Amino acid sequence: MSRIGKKPIVLPESVKAAYADKKLVVEGPKGKLEQDIHPVVDLKIEDNVISVEIIDNVRDAGAYHGMVRAIAANMVTGVSTGFEKALEVNGIGYKVDVQGQTIILNVGFSHAVSYELPKGITATVEKNILKIMGADKQLVGQVAANIRDVRPPEPFKGKGIKYVDEHIQRKAGKTGK
Repeated sequence: MSRIGKKPIVLPESVKAAYADKKLVVEGPKGKLEQDIHPVVDLKIEDNVISVEIIDNVRDAGAYHGMVRAIAANMVTGVSTGFEKALEVNGIGYKVDVQGQTIILNVGFSHAVSYELPKGITATVEKNILKIMGADKQLVGQVAANIRDVRPPEPFKGKGIKYVDEHIQRKAGKTGK
């Protein structure tokens, strides 16, 4: 077992955390995040250090211990430095444009596909790279996955929307007789 739940979370100077009624609230320069904490574990905040403790020793207590610690650590990282996912758009004539909180995707359909960004998420475009940024790690990943689902990469020419660090297994096309 990894015992990740026992590691303390040190709060940076710019981050404030509060815990009451099984709800953790973390606030920093990049925003404010709230999370309900599972009843099997409890949090203690002392001297800018968050520690997670098991209070009910049930069968899955160790899993919840590590999960709650990882979620709390991601909240602290998110409000202090933020998270980012980069998507690459490949294809002749494929374009991406950001207009306020809306992403306009021209990816080979007869119409442009618009995607409305949720609150707390921002996007920027540089050539064919779309960067999704925000404080909530889960929301950043979900938005990136939703945008990728508009036109997933195909294995023959590699056209579509893919993560920058993703490798597409290419296939050989038809061979002539």
